[in-house]
Amino acid sequence: MMKILLLLLVALDMIERRVEVVARLKALEEAATPLVAFLQNASAVQELRADKQYNLQMLHDRYQIGPEQIEALYQYAKFQFECGNYSGAADYLYQYRALCTNSERSLSALWGKMAAEVLMQNWDIALEELNRLKEIIDSKSFSTPLNQIQSRIWLMHWSLFIFFNNENGRTQIIDLFNQDKYLNAIQTNAPHLLRYLATAFIVNKRRRPQFKDFIKVIQQEQHSYKDPITEFLACVYVNYDFDEAQKKMKECEEVILNDPFLGKHLEDSNFSTVPLRDEFLENARLFVFETYCRIHQRIDMEVLAEKLNLNYEEAERWIVNLIRNSKLDAKIDSQSGTVIMEPNHSNVYEQLIDHTKALSGRTSKLVSQILEHAQAQSAR
Repeated sequence: MMKILLLLLVALDMIERRVEVVARLKALEEAATPLVAFLQNASAVQELRADKQYNLQMLHDRYQIGPEQIEALYQYAKFQFECGNYSGAADYLYQYRALCTNSERSLSALWGKMAAEVLMQNWDIALEELNRLKEIIDSKSFSTPLNQIQSRIWLMHWSLFIFFNNENGRTQIIDLFNQDKYLNAIQTNAPHLLRYLATAFIVNKRRRPQFKDFIKVIQQEQHSYKDPITEFLACVYVNYDFDEAQKKMKECEEVILNDPFLGKHLEDSNFSTVPLRDEFLENARLFVFETYCRIHQRIDMEVLAEKLNLNYEEAERWIVNLIRNSKLDAKIDSQSGTVIMEPNHSNVYEQLIDHTKALSGRTSKLVSQILEHAQAQSAR
């Protein structure tokens, strides 16, 4: 009997809430109707120009549409979003931004537009909105630096949905997350995002020059943030602990399988014939092999196979293919079961170029920090 009464109470509550929602929807719809009717009139919309002040004056003079109706359109779009009508919300928010003169409201509408496109899985449009948001966030004057950092962190979180559904997403993660301002935001308030930047670096062979600087970040953060993927990089490039790196490779595989973004590629690999897990493990073995070879001239194949989480025959085939494809300066001695590395020292010119690049990067970063400090002082 009690269960029936509880069910009846829940049903009554749902009916009351539905009545409230429908009444709210009708009220917002009525308030926004004049502007919605105008926007649905193709010939009338052609009268709009790039000049927002002209548009506001024209709407007021010819159609008796003022700020109240424009604000009503925003509230109506917001309510449509909350009700799950993402297509309608995206259209109304786009139109609202074309008329809105309040920068804060316009920014809020842009966030809503991007969210609606993400929820509809319109990834190309969502990426365009993401880039617009980034441009505004980087150029806008925020009340406090903390607000700007928070906006960057929110942008990076939303970007994961977009990047992992985009053909060039793994490169785009590096382009966004590895920028000084965004990397500082990650280190300050969102170190868990290092997992995705680390993964992007591991599977993206074209970004090796930037990878060296990222390892320094991993080294700085290894005592304050731990993740199997970042710990793997620390084991290989900071601590040179190959036994621990072997354990972390197995943990990384579990992380990728269970991560909602990294694991998605295992279910439906739209952009690559090789699942992300396989790409990650292949490149992770390469990282271990390259680093191990730098500090050893003669390597026992059985030991190397163990470090790579492969059996002897698999390791031998893998190394033969690696030597053949990457023109690695090494050879396999089948009789002794060893890999023999040829010494490969960078010449003085390469060393000078590396040092010059590092110095230029630090100088640029210092100048940027000085300019930001000067702008903050002048704003006060």
